[in-house]
Amino acid sequence: MIDYSKVLTMPAYEVRQEEKESFFLKYLSELTSIHRTRCEKYNRFLELVDKKKNYFHIEDIPFLPVRVFKDLNLKSVSEKEVFKIMTSSGTTGQKTSKIVLDKKTAANQQKTLAEIMSSYLGSKRVPMLIIDSESVIKDRKMFSARGAGILGFSIFGSQRLFALDENMNLQVDKIRDFLENHKGERILIFGFTYMIWEFFYKVLAENHESIDIENGILFHGGGWKKLQAESVGAEEFKKCIEAVSGIKDIHDYYGMVEQTGCIYVECEEGYLHTSSYSDIITRRGEDFSPCNIGEEGIIQVLSLLPESYPGHSILTEDRGTIVGVDDCKCGKCGKYFIINGRLKNAEVRGCSDTFERKV
Repeated sequence: MIDYSKVLTMPAYEVRQEEKESFFLKYLSELTSIHRTRCEKYNRFLELVDKKKNYFHIEDIPFLPVRVFKDLNLKSVSEKEVFKIMTSSGTTGQKTSKIVLDKKTAANQQKTLAEIMSSYLGSKRVPMLIIDSESVIKDRKMFSARGAGILGFSIFGSQRLFALDENMNLQVDKIRDFLENHKGERILIFGFTYMIWEFFYKVLAENHESIDIENGILFHGGGWKKLQAESVGAEEFKKCIEAVSGIKDIHDYYGMVEQTGCIYVECEEGYLHTSSYSDIITRRGEDFSPCNIGEEGIIQVLSLLPESYPGHSILTEDRGTIVGVDDCKCGKCGKYFIINGRLKNAEVRGCSDTFERKV
């Protein structure tokens, strides 16, 4: 068991990169060793592609391609220690990732999420409007990415209202009553990007209605692929949401069910930020060597939290660019970056082929 007591009490955005990398190397090396011992499939993977036992830089930590979690059940705990199983989003017929959590990993995820969000919301809980249906969180044993996101963010809500009924209809009157009951208070709004666009913005816009939530702060993530298919970018999304609700304080975030708890939130300058508990590396597709600052590459995400499964170092299927380190105008320390989109299917297959050749 790893003692995270010091790390989890660190401020989310006040640790400079050099200091962070020193303890990241220590903890990530320990996690690699733990999973090597406790997860037979992970150990076999390392025996084939990475037999090193000592690492000198965080870039040396071996990574799993995110698609592995769709094909294999990877866990480093016994069945009786399984507290919760989370599944990734996916359309009908698609494979989904299944992520196994024990109580400690789940608790640490919640602690870090709370620390990250407190820098935006403060320590006081506020009324919360969830742009989704309550039916999404019915199964408390197995959560989808949507359900996990809702429950994770719900800890910041003093009172909560689901904006959609079970048939995904926008409950405009209930929302207005909720806002009237909390007049003058700051309102937290949470939802997945596509859900907000499809079931909140479009419904209000098509009916020539608006709801006044000018004192709201909106956090949204995921679903950009569907919006991009409609040629909707980040700036247009923000303008449209403000037009029907008055919300100006809008923050995208980047995250995935394979590393729940370590989200990368957009600052007021428009950049996503690593926290004291997470990091990213961008890698070149042809040989997986680390990219330079300002060079686009495949995003690798690092987290100190996953003890119940080997998810501490994952190569995603997203393209991104690290813009800078420790010098964002917003004042947050660490790396800040942008997402440039998903890898094309051919590129994803190419990455998998490269792994297979190494294996």
